[in-house]
Amino acid sequence: MASLRAARLASLAVAGVWSLPLGRPPPAPCSAWAAAMEPAPRWLAGLRFDNRALRLLPVETPPPGPEGAPSAPRLVPGACFSRARPAPLQQPRVVALSGSALALLGLEAAGREAEAEAEAALFFSGNALLPGAEPAAHCYCGHQFGQFAGQLGDGAAMYLGEVCTAAGERWELQLKGAGPTPFSRQADGRKVLRSSIREFLCSEAMFHLGVPTTRAGACVTSESTVVRDVFYDGNPKHEKCTVVLRMAPTFIRFGSFEIFKPADEHTGRAGPSVGRNDIRVQMLDYVIGSFYPEIQAAHPHCSDQVQRNVAFFREVIRRTARMVAEWQCVGFCHGVLNTDNMSIVGLTIDYGPFGFLDRYDPDHVCNASDDAGRYSYSRQPEVCKWNLRKLAEALEPELPRELAEAALEEEFDSEFQRHYLQKMRSKLGLVRVAQDGDGALVARLLETMHQTGADFTNTFSLLSSFPLEPQSPGLAEFLTTLTSQCASLEELRLAFRPQMDPRQLSMMLMLAQSNPQLFALIGTQANLARELDRVEQQSRLQQLSPGELQSRNRGRWADWLQEYR
Repeated sequence: MASLRAARLASLAVAGVWSLPLGRPPPAPCSAWAAAMEPAPRWLAGLRFDNRALRLLPVETPPPGPEGAPSAPRLVPGACFSRARPAPLQQPRVVALSGSALALLGLEAAGREAEAEAEAALFFSGNALLPGAEPAAHCYCGHQFGQFAGQLGDGAAMYLGEVCTAAGERWELQLKGAGPTPFSRQADGRKVLRSSIREFLCSEAMFHLGVPTTRAGACVTSESTVVRDVFYDGNPKHEKCTVVLRMAPTFIRFGSFEIFKPADEHTGRAGPSVGRNDIRVQMLDYVIGSFYPEIQAAHPHCSDQVQRNVAFFREVIRRTARMVAEWQCVGFCHGVLNTDNMSIVGLTIDYGPFGFLDRYDPDHVCNASDDAGRYSYSRQPEVCKWNLRKLAEALEPELPRELAEAALEEEFDSEFQRHYLQKMRSKLGLVRVAQDGDGALVARLLETMHQTGADFTNTFSLLSSFPLEPQSPGLAEFLTTLTSQCASLEELRLAFRPQMDPRQLSMMLMLAQSNPQLFALIGTQANLARELDRVEQQSRLQQLSPGELQSRNRGRWADWLQEYR
């Protein structure tokens, strides 16, 4: 359902996306490395690469022999990038191109559709390299589900280079799914058609919804296949290898600064560049100078570096807070909010097991692997704040911990609440006068949605046609339409079904009271409270008839609408 919602949002929001039939005859395959045989680009000839990241940050000198091959898995110490090589695909062909995203690069396909299709299939599959492109894989680490995982890196994505445009902008281009890199470990570095379409659609939909995000310029599939167990049920099948062209000012992330982390006290894992403080300073200078030039300009002297770094961290906090506020306002769930999936410039990055809310459920989890609900919808703001704290730790001593902690406490919650309430006011049409009670009104709206099982997106859409006159004859009809978007009794009973066996819940309650330290190792008070709430809700629902539920829902919505009016 979540993927259908993403497609629905895309169809409503995405402008300038065109697709091509998968059955269309593809261009002939071309070896990625037979440079003399590669045709010179025409439609893409205007792209001018200036790969600043590879000039200003250390690139690995690979070890000799097979261990140093572009795709040989290995630790990459003392470097931010490792040279990579896209693996060619059989018969690549375009699935879709985003006109609005490619226009950022100065590309316009009107009147040149056939040429654009042919070149996109060739160059955006990785089968040929554009002049000036320098494929590389980025080295980073990450905290995954709260635990430090050590070196991760671009295991299925490749930096192509940075394109400078006539508008004075700089866009990093990436190919996601282009084959193995030194960071692929035992994986194949490939992505398949279904996940690539999801990323393409969602990143473009999010942009047109006003959410800070990376962009997707192209989706190219092929006749090459890899084996995937789609439903994790022991029935693997062959799926088409597919590549997405991703675009952003930079794909550097919080985890990029964790490559210097010493051995973690819990996992024992360390970053590959422990002790290389010189590279951390180099990365800070690069990121601030390239993507926060106003902060660099305000602190030009070496003696001012701590203040510069604090100002930079404050701005990262604010951007991250605004980003996650936007997520909450459109019902977006990221699903994998690890530190390696947090952009250093405040963009939504790495669309994996994401989802969108249908029925409003603050505890909605879109990732089937997230058993504890760490990355549930309602917890996204606190997790982003936790990730910012890990970024601050990674920036020590260039960013003193006490100054970072003070900045985080001063900036994040207030910026999140300010932006969230501003956006929610806009969604509710409360744009003329801001009132002190607006925050409480929004909170009661969400509680009413939760109690009645209302559809998140459809509720806001319907409220745009709410009759404001107190005695309007259309009010009863509006209430009927609104409550028709609520979940049925059976759907609610299923949604609030307890996740624990009653005996297990009883044992957890006793353990929480008798041995809190042991309980903390296997559960949390929040999870226990949610389970108790499920039991209570289930008990109430079992005593209701469908007619009683409908009557209760109408009453709750009538009360909130009276306050809203």
